[in-house]
Amino acid sequence: MSRTTISQLETGVFSELGIRKFAQVCERLGLELQVRPPSPKLTLHEAYTRNRQERQAAFKETDGILAQMRTASRKAP
Repeated sequence: MSRTTISQLETGVFSELGIRKFAQVCERLGLELQVRPPSPKLTLHEAYTRNRQERQAAFKETDGILAQMRTASRKAP
């Protein structure tokens, strides 16, 4: 891929980007292009519920790590 093409991509003046050039850009960035069926659209309530569950799981994980650190610090001389 030429420097001119890269420069045009960076500045947004590239008029046409085919799949081969797009794949090359992805490859250079260490990315992979995947084609898959679209994810189902979530309702606002579903998105809120999922976010809440993910936050609760993260809090539990953090609590576990902190408990391990407390235990380790008590055992340390």
